[in-house]
Amino acid sequence: MVKTHKFELNGKKIVLDINSGSVHVVDDIIWDIVDLFEESDIENIANSLKPKYSEEEIEDAMSEINVLKENGLLFSDEPDFGNIEYNKEGIVKALCLHVAHDCNLRCNYCFASQGDFNGEKLIMPFEVGKKALDFLVANSGNRRNLEVDFFGGEPLMNFEVVKQLVSYGEELEKTHDKNFRFTITTNGVLLNEENMAYMNEKMENVVLSLDGRKSVNDKMRPTISGDGSHDIITPKFLEFAKLRGGKSYYLRGTFTSHNLDFSEDVKYLHKIGFDSISVEPVVADPSQDYAILEEHLEKAISEYEKLSAEYIDAHKQGKGFDFFHFMIDLSQGPCFVKRVVGCGAGVEYLAVTPEGDLYPCHQFVGNEDFKLGTVDTGVEKKDMVDMFRNANVFTKDECRSCWAKYYCSGGCHANAYNFNGTVDKPYRIGCEMEKKRIECAISIKANLIED
Repeated sequence: MVKTHKFELNGKKIVLDINSGSVHVVDDIIWDIVDLFEESDIENIANSLKPKYSEEEIEDAMSEINVLKENGLLFSDEPDFGNIEYNKEGIVKALCLHVAHDCNLRCNYCFASQGDFNGEKLIMPFEVGKKALDFLVANSGNRRNLEVDFFGGEPLMNFEVVKQLVSYGEELEKTHDKNFRFTITTNGVLLNEENMAYMNEKMENVVLSLDGRKSVNDKMRPTISGDGSHDIITPKFLEFAKLRGGKSYYLRGTFTSHNLDFSEDVKYLHKIGFDSISVEPVVADPSQDYAILEEHLEKAISEYEKLSAEYIDAHKQGKGFDFFHFMIDLSQGPCFVKRVVGCGAGVEYLAVTPEGDLYPCHQFVGNEDFKLGTVDTGVEKKDMVDMFRNANVFTKDECRSCWAKYYCSGGCHANAYNFNGTVDKPYRIGCEMEKKRIECAISIKANLIED
């Protein structure tokens, strides 16, 4: 099995040791030797690389590589972890509360069918949300920090219940020694001075939905009347971003086949005043004219490379910003198990509908086959939970041999299922873009740390 991945980007030759996660910025001779190292002895390597390098240069480079190998930093073996035992206790740490299955925009690509998830337009009653928080506390075990995301549709259409649930969560914190981290996602139409002040006080993170340039946004995100939403929303988002101060937010957009030059949207969003940006590829049925297809991959990948170069330049000029997919943890982040199993959907992370039904995540809501139970009954489909629990980078053939497995953690379960009919076969288009984003992120670190 391949143990290293090498790539050249943004002026850096980079070798990644797949199993240890060690990243090496290398010179030409190390770059050339890496491909030969495990298959040849020093004599054959020397013969292959003469007269490009002297014998002494080759010996020095080989010695350096051997030291790295001996220290487990290059050509390291895949650890034998046996069976991955992930959350056998069934501890739940996060809920996505669908407080509104209704929306005041009519986004063309909306996976939630303009907010109603292919069902009735509904608003979550406080009593259902209250039971959801009780369920979370009851199933959180010894875990103190819990996460609740208010989601829709458009959650500001049910903002009074959002506030009631935050207050109830604060009561539970005192009586059960828990700490809630509340977040919310909004399209901004209903933002006003009052709810902005409240969210700035109570929400640990806020996701603001806007696709970018006016022409791009308004093509895909019209209002109910069919008018564009850009000019309604953008001034409110800019004001809200200023009010956030140092607290977390992300301006979150979506790119489609209609704006494969999405780096221009990222630059636009930064130029007008946002410094925390995430622009994600649409995931859609291939029959849709805005879907990203195999034929679009080359352009999308080149855009990530272009954006990474501009990102480096912006930071070096003191005009930097955060782009979600370029924020990478080279320390290998959380514990090994989390890097192997991913987001925790269907196991420690669940979505709750306005009626109180439990689903593995927001992207499965509406598919009755994936209804796990209710806030009254708890999780009933234990076999389905086991399916999600056992899906990891070692059970997926494509993932096991992939150099990026410890960074992407096997990809999105919902995308895998929707495109391949199983959570065990990843969505290829998403994989290819994720691998390029990882390369870009590593090359950015190499440039900004070294220079």
